[in-house]
Amino acid sequence: MRHWIATAFAVALAWPVAAAQLGDDGLHKTPWMRDTFKDLREDLAEANAEGKRLVLFFEQRGCIYCTKMHEEVFPDPKLTQLIEDKFFVVQLNLHGDVDVTDFDGETLSEKDMARKWNLLFTPTILFLPESVAEGQTAQQAAVAVMPGAFGVGTTTDMFTWVAEKRYELDNGEDFQRYHARRIQERSNGSTD
Repeated sequence: MRHWIATAFAVALAWPVAAAQLGDDGLHKTPWMRDTFKDLREDLAEANAEGKRLVLFFEQRGCIYCTKMHEEVFPDPKLTQLIEDKFFVVQLNLHGDVDVTDFDGETLSEKDMARKWNLLFTPTILFLPESVAEGQTAQQAAVAVMPGAFGVGTTTDMFTWVAEKRYELDNGEDFQRYHARRIQERSNGSTD
């Protein structure tokens, strides 16, 4: 009997972390996504009040790359913790009809906003600064844009690069150089 319990426990521990649930809109839902009125000025103010960075996360129903991110990347405990601690994530539907109010005051459906911002792929993640200049759009103000699905290392590095405001540093280390350095450090075993 004890052998059976030990085996069952080992099997349970080997199962992957559950993927995000699909909502009625066909998009993945995670606990760290915020349900807002999608007025980006209000979302930015709320993110700032919580000491977090606003992130706009575009997905679409049936997106195999979104599924990959939610099943293989976002369940990583360190990445999940980073997102929960440092980011205020608002999900948008590439083909959705929910109204979104941009920083410039224009209100459009999600799908029309995606067209305005020239977004073509899902997933696409826009990282916003703490303040947006008057008249700027979210796409113009974004400090980084991550178009497409990437692995845990690249995704973690992008979220870390933004959280640490490395885009502001004048040290010649853009994201690609930062990411290359982090890959080397991980392969050397000198960092997590």
